[in-house]
Amino acid sequence: MAGQYPPPPAPPYGPPAYGPPPQYRYVPARRPPRRSAGGTITGIFGGLTAVVVLGILGFSLFGGEGGIGTHVRSAAPRTASRSTATDNKLYATGALTPVRCVLPGLVPGPASMRRFMNVLSDCLDASWSKQFKKAGMRFDTPNRVFWQTPGSSPCGSYPAPGASAFYCPANNTMYVGLTNVVETSGGEPLSHYSVFARVIAHEYGHHVQDRAGILLYGDSEMEKGDTATRTEASRRIELQAQCFAGTFLSSERATLPVTRAQYTAMIIDVRGRGDERLPPDQRDHGSGRHYAGWVIAGFKGRDLSVCNTWTVPSSDVS
Repeated sequence: MAGQYPPPPAPPYGPPAYGPPPQYRYVPARRPPRRSAGGTITGIFGGLTAVVVLGILGFSLFGGEGGIGTHVRSAAPRTASRSTATDNKLYATGALTPVRCVLPGLVPGPASMRRFMNVLSDCLDASWSKQFKKAGMRFDTPNRVFWQTPGSSPCGSYPAPGASAFYCPANNTMYVGLTNVVETSGGEPLSHYSVFARVIAHEYGHHVQDRAGILLYGDSEMEKGDTATRTEASRRIELQAQCFAGTFLSSERATLPVTRAQYTAMIIDVRGRGDERLPPDQRDHGSGRHYAGWVIAGFKGRDLSVCNTWTVPSSDVS
């Protein structure tokens, strides 16, 4: 998703790269060897997509309790134990405390999307700051770069074809393209705000992982060398960020109502970003079933304990 930038960057964490209608496509980014951050789906869904998607996922829309992201490894010479990921204090803090987030309506144009992203990011700042305080952990809010023109970061250049967002822990910054996020949404109307909110919440989830030390452990696993370990660690990172995004959107439902149409649009979008059709060495985000399923797990479960992707079987993060 990002180009080479001295010193050579690791690939960013973010939504798998995919192209505009009529077909999603995988766009491999330039990156150092042994690391990939891609994802894809070939083809788009037909008129009965919602029914098919939810059937595949095995989840009901509003049953039970509930109703585009990549990161780049930090160069900081630190270490993290496995327990940092498997038994993090955040998991014991319960559900996110609502901050009564109210988002502005989206209209065509980058100015509207910028305002939407900034207000949403303010809400995420407030929400996750409260959660880290519950855990007795220090939290610093991330920086934001919502781009309209090409640029570069410590983790690489942007935009890359088909990519819309990434998180760079080297400078604790979320990068999201104001027009790219719409162009890579597969034609979703702006009225389906949950599709775009999920992207921001996912990138913020990577910052949460970074601040909690989880990302550091995940990166250490990705450096072990063998393809299977690397790609599975990447999937656990990405799918946890998906779950964190779901918990946030669920916690704010009093002021950010997610209608059936909003929910369905969001699940269709994430289901379409699965990487099951890619070669094994490129499957680092998760299948469409799991990429959507972990959003649903967070949305319906709400409690952060449901987002512990580090202790579940490999089959749950395939």
